[in-house]
Amino acid sequence: MGKKNKLAKFSENMASKNVIEPGKELYESIHGKWSEFFGNDNEIVIELACGWGEYTISLAEKFPDRNFIGIDIKGDRIWRGSQYAQKNGLDNVAFLRTHIIEILNLFDENEVDEIWLTFPDPRPKDRDEKHRLSNKSFLEKYRKLLKPEGWFKFKTDNTELFEYTLQVLADFDIKDHEFTFDLYNSQLLAEHHDIKTKYERIWTEKGEKIKYMKFRFED
Repeated sequence: MGKKNKLAKFSENMASKNVIEPGKELYESIHGKWSEFFGNDNEIVIELACGWGEYTISLAEKFPDRNFIGIDIKGDRIWRGSQYAQKNGLDNVAFLRTHIIEILNLFDENEVDEIWLTFPDPRPKDRDEKHRLSNKSFLEKYRKLLKPEGWFKFKTDNTELFEYTLQVLADFDIKDHEFTFDLYNSQLLAEHHDIKTKYERIWTEKGEKIKYMKFRFED
C-alpha cells in the first residue's frame, strides 16, 4: 500500500465517529463510558487484534441488539471495518486503535460482557511469549474487564498456541470451560455463528483443523 493511500485512510479514521484512537479527545475519556458512547445499555463485546474487523462486523450484523468493538493497533486495517460499518448503517460497531496492553486504560473493570480472540499471531518463539495474547498477563487483564459471568472465546488454527493457552489456564479459576481441537466436527460448531475470516477459509481449505474454546472466570 502506498504512503499516500495510508495517509488518506488515517485522515478518514480521524474524521470517523466510530474510530477511537490517540489524538482524539474521546480516546482519553472513553474509560468506563462505552455505554454512553453507544447511547444504550446493551451488552458490550470486544474482538482483540481484530484486523479489519471481519468478526466484529459479522457479529454486529447478526446481533444488532449488542455493541461490538474491534481493537487493533493498525489504523489502515480498522479503516476498512470502520468504512463498512458506516456505509451499512451499523451503529452498534466501533473500532479502537490501541495496543492490547493498554486495554485497562480504555475499559473499566467489569465493563465488558464478552471477549473474542480470533486467530492472533501465535508468536511461536520462546522469547516472544510475552507478546502472546493468551499469556497469563493478558488473561489477567481480560479477567478484570469482564463482567461476572462474562465469556472469553478463543478461536485459532494454531495447535501449539491452543495447547499453550490450555496450560496457562491451569493457573486460573475458571468455569464452564469447553474446548475442541476440531470445531467443524464438534458439538460446539454453532458457537462460532457460522463466521469465517479470510484466513480461516484459507487454512480450512488446506485441511487445517480449527481450535475453539470458551470459558468464564470464577468470581
